[in-house]
Amino acid sequence: MTHPNDVAVGIVGLGGIGSHHATKLVERDANLVAGMDIDADARARFHEEFDIPAYEDEAALYDDCDAVLITTPNRFHEVYATSALEAGLDVLLEKPLAHTLESAERIAEAARDAEGFCMVGFNNRFAEPVRVVKHYQDEGRFGETTHVEANYVRRRGVPGRGSWFTSADVAGGGALIDIGVHAIDLALYFLDHPEVVEVSGETRSEFGGRDDYAYVHMWGDDSGPEGFDVDDSASAFIRAADGSTVSLEVAWATNRPATDEFVVRGTEAGATLDRGSDDLTIHEAGVGGGHHLTDATVETRDGDGHAAEQATFLEAVAAGEAPAINTVEEGLRVQRVIDAIYRSSETGAAVRLD
Repeated sequence: MTHPNDVAVGIVGLGGIGSHHATKLVERDANLVAGMDIDADARARFHEEFDIPAYEDEAALYDDCDAVLITTPNRFHEVYATSALEAGLDVLLEKPLAHTLESAERIAEAARDAEGFCMVGFNNRFAEPVRVVKHYQDEGRFGETTHVEANYVRRRGVPGRGSWFTSADVAGGGALIDIGVHAIDLALYFLDHPEVVEVSGETRSEFGGRDDYAYVHMWGDDSGPEGFDVDDSASAFIRAADGSTVSLEVAWATNRPATDEFVVRGTEAGATLDRGSDDLTIHEAGVGGGHHLTDATVETRDGDGHAAEQATFLEAVAAGEAPAINTVEEGLRVQRVIDAIYRSSETGAAVRLD
């Protein structure tokens, strides 16, 4: 069998997240062979940093590779994912699956018909505390998991205004599709991806479009409010066919303390996970020796979700078998929820998905 580090890997999209993935691949001695970007400056920076070819055309890249990581802005996921799959390559596609549900469905259809596979970049699933929660769930410690409170809230954290992140045409949305996608995926993952039947939500744009947007830190440069046409927060309630539910709070900007907290509620036990700090507490109750409540702190090793995600991807490519985790069908389910939240906000009514 091929060793994972012998898999010839290329990267499509050489911006910040592409460079981050490239650095992680180099750190694990993976066989990173080339990159591709339509922007000449991005190609030059990548070539200078990693000393490997950087192409303007994806076909040239595909000829060098067994597999590709796609880290372009959302609008361009489809063209590169489908062409890579048609070329017989395996694909690790950064979240979200696409900028629209229709585009995501076309990617999923291409993956179903492809010789290779498409894995979606939900790196939070690989965090050590998340793995511990899933282990206890699989052991039955939580009983039946019935509800997840999913929070990914920044007090002021709009990505660089004027970048593609704040353009609906390129990103497909704002905070909901950018960071909310992680919160929705993790919540559904804790519920074993049930069939979602109803979504009610509200998206808001209250801060990013203001001349007096006050912030301390910003990802990227601030070009001001002109062209900011996306949501900067969202609230939603998600109901599944089995009765399980998710309450969602997402924000790039809001007047409240930041939180990355996930609360998992089961019939026998529950858990509170801080995604930012990796703090994990298990909550239980019992009557043995007297009625009591127990909160157990779980300490885990430091982990790197992106590195673990890459390892899973490369191992699957080397084995010639699609991974069972982070599947394109799971990514499509998350995309359907995102689309339903936007539609619910537009209509002011719950959206049925069944």
